[in-house]
Amino acid sequence: MVNQESTTIIAVQICYYQHPNRIQSVTKSITISIYKDVSSIIVISNQSSTRMAGLRLAVSCILASLCFSSLCAADDVKVFVKGVTSIAKTDDDFVCATLDWWPSEKCDYNQCPWGKAGLLNLDLNNKILANVIKAFDPLRIRLGGSLQDQVVYQVGDSIKKFPHFKKQDNSLFGFSKGSLPMDRWDQLNDLFKHTNAKITFGLNALIGKRKSDNSTLWVGEWNSKNARDFMKYTASKGYKIDSYELGNELCASGVAARLEAGQYAKDIIQLKEIVKELYPDRETQPRVLGPAGFYDTEWFKTFLEVSGPHAVDGVTHHIYNLGVDKTLINKIQDPYFLDEIAETFKDLENVVKEFGPWAGPWVGESGGAYNSGGKDVSHTFVNGFWYLDQLGMTATFNHKVYCRQALIGGNYGLLNTTSFIPNPDYYGALLWHRLMGKTVLATSHFGSPYLRTYTHCSKQKPGITMLIINMSNSTSMDVSVTNDENKYPHNYRMTVNGSNQREEYHLTPKDGNIQSDVVLLNGTPLQLTSSQDIPSLSPKIVDSSSPITVAPDSIVYVTIRDFKAPACA
Repeated sequence: MVNQESTTIIAVQICYYQHPNRIQSVTKSITISIYKDVSSIIVISNQSSTRMAGLRLAVSCILASLCFSSLCAADDVKVFVKGVTSIAKTDDDFVCATLDWWPSEKCDYNQCPWGKAGLLNLDLNNKILANVIKAFDPLRIRLGGSLQDQVVYQVGDSIKKFPHFKKQDNSLFGFSKGSLPMDRWDQLNDLFKHTNAKITFGLNALIGKRKSDNSTLWVGEWNSKNARDFMKYTASKGYKIDSYELGNELCASGVAARLEAGQYAKDIIQLKEIVKELYPDRETQPRVLGPAGFYDTEWFKTFLEVSGPHAVDGVTHHIYNLGVDKTLINKIQDPYFLDEIAETFKDLENVVKEFGPWAGPWVGESGGAYNSGGKDVSHTFVNGFWYLDQLGMTATFNHKVYCRQALIGGNYGLLNTTSFIPNPDYYGALLWHRLMGKTVLATSHFGSPYLRTYTHCSKQKPGITMLIINMSNSTSMDVSVTNDENKYPHNYRMTVNGSNQREEYHLTPKDGNIQSDVVLLNGTPLQLTSSQDIPSLSPKIVDSSSPITVAPDSIVYVTIRDFKAPACA
């Protein structure tokens, strides 16, 4: 046996590796014997002894602030930001959230997590709902989802019957057709006007089409009359629509139904002509988006080639790369898994650049985990590792907008479905919207892959804002930011010397529990005020000359005003 170095009774956190780069931990009050060979530690608890050898076990943190030398040291990481030129541009209102059509009866995996969060039954008078939208000023909201291609609009004379959504096994997604009354549309627009929301409306693309002999392929021309009547009503009421999107998840292999790329392109051209007719003022003319589905290179190429120049203004695709299996929480914390989706973002960026340079790529819908999200995961702090990393990653690949499924509803809502209280990702999204400008800067480091960094020119402030995500639950990071401001590699890199102070926003989970619904900002829980308003999101002011200390399992936004980036001028 190796020599025993110390024995003590204390509350400790025992950490062991289940993944080569990810530590799992439990906290207990135990008698612990620490040996010089930490790969073989004997833990004595309740008169029992367990040898944990071969697990690369380590004691990483002592709750009473007791530290065992090098086991508690922070990693020093130098992050390089190229401030001379930008690598991408987003829209000003990059952050977007969705509202869906799902009725209360929408259930998955023996749970029904939608409640009254659908467009037809959502409490539009809820004060919290209004306040969380107003806090963005504006929040981009996309109205649509799986059932949108079964929705008709109660206006005009082209539709004779106006059905209500009902469970129906032989219909798309298990529901019958439904309809949107114009008084409900009026109520929705009252909310949008009051909160200054920026609206994308998803139209039914299957009206007039029929199923072919193929089980999922729909064929025929799009009958646009009901959509046109709805759009005419909307325009006549003065309701502001930022963009119209045609269909939902009908491209490539589709989900419950699919369309051929060439036919969908013709339908988009028809929609564009209607928009130009009803909104002749180019300054206020809504944009046209599509195809709102999962990316397939050949399908998207054909769609853009056939639709031609300026038919579509935004090329929308959907991302649900996490699945919903029992490994969901591990995937969210695995940087190698998170990186896999980057190829999709890059491919779409290149296809749009080559075949549709007049348009920009959008993530039109993304909840990470499909079928309403992962229970006990998608609405908790840990989901921010995936979500904010997605915002950073897609921005670097020149995506203009990122729509989160959902603002409210399912397990992945930014708000609690019943209480409307914001979940942790809401605050992460709000900070992005307020701090990260549309100009994206190249950012790199040579530290742990569990440290993710993204940099933009600051929004309405001088300098830059950096998003730092530390997915390690054992290692603190001391981050120094270096301005790689020279175009030529033989020139030196100049470190920012903090003549001014910087602003830091540290997001951590309550009680260190990454599955908590409560997030702390600089150590203080973020809670609605007594008037149900969003709390003030105030930074911690720090001397710019010191490193940025990023705790394990934390997310940090940092604004450095004296960072000289010509691209931000």
